[in-house]
Amino acid sequence: MPDLVGVKFKKTGKFLFFKENGVKVKTGDRCVVETDHGTELGIVVIPVYSVSDEKVTDKTKRLLRIATEEDLKTFEELAVRERDAMSYCRSKIEERKLEMKLVAVDFTLDRSKAIFYFTADGRIDFRDLVKDLAHEFHLRIEMRQIGVRDEAKMLGGIGVCGRPLCCSQFLNRFEPVSIKMAKAQNLILNPSKISGICGRLMCCINFEINREGGCCRKKTKAEK
Repeated sequence: MPDLVGVKFKKTGKFLFFKENGVKVKTGDRCVVETDHGTELGIVVIPVYSVSDEKVTDKTKRLLRIATEEDLKTFEELAVRERDAMSYCRSKIEERKLEMKLVAVDFTLDRSKAIFYFTADGRIDFRDLVKDLAHEFHLRIEMRQIGVRDEAKMLGGIGVCGRPLCCSQFLNRFEPVSIKMAKAQNLILNPSKISGICGRLMCCINFEINREGGCCRKKTKAEK
């Protein structure tokens, strides 16, 4: 049976599963992994566990190694370069009067690619912006449009409960949240009370719904 490891990435806040590949790691270890974008540095959040063969596909990437001192040094150097890229990109967005908001920049550890995350109300023609960025940084550029929930997950913050945002702490994907769920819990339907800092319904409304016997499940014929 193959072994997988859960690795979390700082920029997106998401974690993915990778083949252990013979690399012995434990929770909290910083490691280098192979992704679709190139090599990246992450943190082990789910220790090694065995899965059935059918759960591992050709698309499942590998854990390459535990991060070395050189990897960590490169990561710190790229963090400085990412801040410079943020400043440069924002100036170009303003110069070209593009209706978009830059959220974050992520350089891959192998320095082959830079991903620029942004939000926008609609589609943006950023072809000239990509040319500016490629000419300035001399690597492949990817512009990735994200939603407001993804923005909150990446930037983090404090919720109305006084605790760090759930999405930036442990949620790996967003589940649908509806006003019906809020009504079923007799919550005050005031947008300022039931919306998160992203402006959408708070994810924790979904936490209160017991999928087996909660107030929002469909009643059986016997219960009607």
